[in-house]
Amino acid sequence: MAFLKPEDAVSGKQAKAFATINGRVEELFYAKSIEATIEKNKADVPILGKTNVGKKAAGWTGSGTLTIYYFTSLFRQLMIDYVKTGRDFYFDLQIVNEDPASGVGKQTIVLKSCNLDSITAASFDITSDDPLEEEMPFTFEDIDMLDQFSRPVTG
Repeated sequence: MAFLKPEDAVSGKQAKAFATINGRVEELFYAKSIEATIEKNKADVPILGKTNVGKKAAGWTGSGTLTIYYFTSLFRQLMIDYVKTGRDFYFDLQIVNEDPASGVGKQTIVLKSCNLDSITAASFDITSDDPLEEEMPFTFEDIDMLDQFSRPVTG
């Protein structure tokens, strides 16, 4: 029987993230977490003679949430520019998962044409000792995998 080698589990603390905004690459060293999801859109397909309804993939939607520590004005300024001018902004997010302790190598994903749904305009919290953070939900329109994990060697 094969077993996972515990050291091959990938630590998220070793990740790196970059945003390419208007041709400028911004290292997101202040990111706390990111999760991006691809969800299939499915159409109902009623089938004669069956009591269930079949499903057919009919597209997809990409969405996610980027959580950052609250000390950059970059995304706030982009959103304020949108509020003032009506010109929306899109950017690419590159996420690299590479844990040097793991034998599976690295995975690099690029989320293309990301567009923020909302940002925190202003924030403070006197009831907590924790640093301020903000969640920024977004959508994306395309995805590439530049590097992929290798198969783990079983123990």
